[in-house]
Amino acid sequence: MNHTTSSPRMALRPLVLALGLLAAVPVVHADAATDGALAADHRGYKVQQDAVQALNDTGRHRLASYPLAKAQCWLDVSFHEYTRNDRSAFPQGALDASRQITDYLARGGAPGAAENPAQQTPLVNGALKLRDDLWAQAAALKTHPGWRCAEKLVACGEVELVHAGNEHRQQGWRHAKPYVQIAEDLIGDARLAAEACPALPVAVPAPAVPVAAKPVETPPPAPVVVSSPPVVHERIVLSANVLFAFDRRGLNDLLPEGRGQLDQLVARLDRVYARVDRLELVGHTDRLGTEVYNAKLSSDRASTVKAYLQQQGVQVDVLASGRGASEPLPHVTCAQRTQAALAQCLQPNRRVEISITGVPR
Repeated sequence: MNHTTSSPRMALRPLVLALGLLAAVPVVHADAATDGALAADHRGYKVQQDAVQALNDTGRHRLASYPLAKAQCWLDVSFHEYTRNDRSAFPQGALDASRQITDYLARGGAPGAAENPAQQTPLVNGALKLRDDLWAQAAALKTHPGWRCAEKLVACGEVELVHAGNEHRQQGWRHAKPYVQIAEDLIGDARLAAEACPALPVAVPAPAVPVAAKPVETPPPAPVVVSSPPVVHERIVLSANVLFAFDRRGLNDLLPEGRGQLDQLVARLDRVYARVDRLELVGHTDRLGTEVYNAKLSSDRASTVKAYLQQQGVQVDVLASGRGASEPLPHVTCAQRTQAALAQCLQPNRRVEISITGVPR
């Protein structure tokens, strides 16, 4: 993709806007350099967000349902790439995919019908189809007894797989990997949500009472036990080399790609979790350098990630700490003799681990 800026912004969160169905077809301008083109593009996104919100407010469609969630997620990835100055056909294609779903639902189309555009997941802009295993898991969840609790997560997971495939086709695996991880997390969370989904109560018709018979008093119904929503624990690992340049650790030192990955994390917290109870950030270094230096570097980097997340609006309890080189990854065994080769081999140990505790939507 042709990104012309080095400071990506956050993915669009659902907006609380005035209601109204789609009044005009949103169009992403190929060259949005002028103020007029920018304003027109943002109006187009607002129109489509209004369409999603209006369908939800009719009461016939839930934002957590598979079709409407898919429309929202297509809209989100379109706006995300638009704000990163992707001027390929992907933002418009994703926006069109969102609009086709809302148009169909607004005309009264049946959500579960085969002709519903949400039932298809087009490989927008010639995106590569990555991770057949995740596609198969998503398909299997659609027949799971707990599907109603996993619809939104599966819809967004499929969209993120297309997002990743577009990145891979345009810029290679390194740019696709964060979005593959998001898709894998979404579908994994969907599986947990489906398995924990409480069964719907089954209505049993009362037996007919003869007209002449004396009614029999029945005991009061047993109280309905409402299952508590499942609490999940998720771990995300970010490479320190993506977040910071060598020996850097401050807020102004965050690299553009690192900021982009943290922006994706913030958007994911909004999209995937109904409630986030806690975030824990732990910085790690490799074994090169002194113990005191590594402890300080890992702690500073974790604190910087915390400050950035809070700067982007994350308000949950965030704990940040550093463990230096005390917890190397077990699979990283390096015996290279030159300093450069050894540093390259030890790179996976230079990382920030993010642990999320919360309840998925």
